[in-house]
Amino acid sequence: MKILVINAGSSSCKYQLFNMDDQSVLCSGVVERIGQPMGKLSHKIAPGTDKEEKIVVERPFPTHVEGMEDVISLLLDSEKGVIQDKSEISAIGHRVLHGGEAITDPVLIDEKVKEIIRDCFPLGPLHNPANLMGIDVAEKLFPGVPNVGVFDTEFGMTLAPEAYLYPLPYSLYEELRIRRYGFHGTSHKYIAKATAAFLGKPLSELNSITMHLGNGSSMSAVQNGKCIAPSMGLTPLEGLMMGTRCGSIDPAIVPFMMEKKGMTPQEADTVLNKQSGLYGVGDINSGDMRDMLAAAEKGSERAELALKMFARRIVKYIGAYYVLLDGPQAISFTGGVGEFSVPMRKRITSQLGALGLKLDDERNKECFGKPGVISTDDSKWKMIVMPTDEELMIATDTVNTLGLKK
Repeated sequence: MKILVINAGSSSCKYQLFNMDDQSVLCSGVVERIGQPMGKLSHKIAPGTDKEEKIVVERPFPTHVEGMEDVISLLLDSEKGVIQDKSEISAIGHRVLHGGEAITDPVLIDEKVKEIIRDCFPLGPLHNPANLMGIDVAEKLFPGVPNVGVFDTEFGMTLAPEAYLYPLPYSLYEELRIRRYGFHGTSHKYIAKATAAFLGKPLSELNSITMHLGNGSSMSAVQNGKCIAPSMGLTPLEGLMMGTRCGSIDPAIVPFMMEKKGMTPQEADTVLNKQSGLYGVGDINSGDMRDMLAAAEKGSERAELALKMFARRIVKYIGAYYVLLDGPQAISFTGGVGEFSVPMRKRITSQLGALGLKLDDERNKECFGKPGVISTDDSKWKMIVMPTDEELMIATDTVNTLGLKK
């Protein structure tokens, strides 16, 4: 059984084609610079294997339709193709950012679901319109093939009211649905399941802390497989310090800054989302963790400060989640920073001694982008590196939603 996974952005479209019989990736790629004078399609056959082959196509892609038409041509190519006919694709899974409160599980997409996605445009103005565009393109190019939406906010729909409500006038929730939704849900769900499998425990019996650390970073407290506390909120801005996002701050800073600097709401939003975090605190004109670590090594005090702030915020959340979970059994690192930044993992875990956790330096070095335990054998609970696979989670959810047999 073959499942196509699509993650459509405003000017790009990522895709992977899975053979769900063995969960292998037949091909993957991305169409970039859609709508610009010159576009680029990067296509990989058998990615991550010794048979990997890359094909690059550069030409204008006026819309997502033209880009995906070229993708289909590559899928069906007589020499390099991975399928012989479009009918071999059983279903298409779509990553969708925001489903509001109406979407609590992955769902077969119909007109009602598309209307829900439209209703959430104000909550996901950059992503939801693009996600819907990807669905429309798939329906046009793959007529009759079922489409399934897997929503980033779905994992946070298990929150209790005391967890998702803000201490604001209740009318704001009733009128505007201002509440905590949580994001990176597909990744957190995958990591929770993968951690349970790694430890040989049923997901329904595992309490864990999942940490998706990258340019965008978030954490979740997972109790018996269900999210009870995400770090992100109404938007992906709340919570941890990130590459260019500030995370949680005193809300009064925003009107104070706007008044003193004469900023418009959009200008203030740009500061919080694109000019803060590691980028804003450091002095190297970069929000990339690798650049920040290198600058700190060379003696940059501001880079070192940014790294300390990044780690400290994570440690605070770990402490809070530890209490909420009444002592979890595992903490899992994932994302570009979580999987590959050996020094940042050390900075974080070195501050967790009060929780009975100790880092094994050799294990930490060995777990560079691969799963494994990085805590010592005498630690109270396990610290784990677990690479995420959001696309496989979307493909799996698509199969399960449609009741398809692998």
